[in-house]
Amino acid sequence: MGIVLGPNRYGKAETRVVRIVRDTERHQIRDLTVSTSLHGDFAAAHTDGDQSHVLPTDTQKNTAFAYAKKHGVSSPEDYAIALGSRLLEATPAAEGAVVRVEEHAWDRIPVNGFGHDHAFVRRGGEVRTTVVEVTSAGPVVTSGLRDLVVLKSTGSEFTGFLRDEYTTLADADDRVLATELKAAWRFSRLDDVDWNTTWDAVRARLLATFATTYSRALQETLYAMGRAVLEAHDEIDRISFEAPNKHHFLVDLEPFGLDNPGEVFIAADRPYGLIEATVMREEP
Repeated sequence: MGIVLGPNRYGKAETRVVRIVRDTERHQIRDLTVSTSLHGDFAAAHTDGDQSHVLPTDTQKNTAFAYAKKHGVSSPEDYAIALGSRLLEATPAAEGAVVRVEEHAWDRIPVNGFGHDHAFVRRGGEVRTTVVEVTSAGPVVTSGLRDLVVLKSTGSEFTGFLRDEYTTLADADDRVLATELKAAWRFSRLDDVDWNTTWDAVRARLLATFATTYSRALQETLYAMGRAVLEAHDEIDRISFEAPNKHHFLVDLEPFGLDNPGEVFIAADRPYGLIEATVMREEP
């Protein structure tokens, strides 16, 4: 039985690109982590050490910087499409280019009730994400977010689950529901999409649905969130979630002579339940 090269790709990971727009005295900032990769007919580089068809990863890095200036960064999606298209054009052996962008948000520092023109404070936690794959058929865009930590102090239960001889978990008819959400939604069309407005709208709908849905399980909440997004956005054909269950356990305060009617909890970070789900439109 012979030995052959399997699927492969190569690229430049986590290039830190900061683009500041100075067209007026009120500056704008876009702070990105950009990863690029190419896949296609690069077998000779692996089997024969032939690099003649390989666009160096250093060139991919340089192109990420150049396109932040040449094309600009009106949105992560628009920038990633332009960058991926350029890399595919520059590499004849490539069948596809994948560009992953994470945006780190900055807020203006408030001074005398107004956001300062050129001073910013880094917003913590949540990251905006984009993955664009460009092939000869055109770009496929998946937008999303990660590290969005949300919590409900009531309006959630977990009861009636399967039990066996190793089950010790008690039914919870009123529990804290918390997760650190990762979500990614794929676009079925790219025409007339305002990337920034759509991202804001999807995020707002996810949060509103999380807040207002009575949850009998995190699975049910994720399905409700995904359904709400698809019902509101016909340009999106699927949305996928990764949601670790950030457990909050009631602390026993009886040894201290204190009652604890759902007020004091210990937040446990490990181990945790991990719920993953995709909500999609039915195939015609």
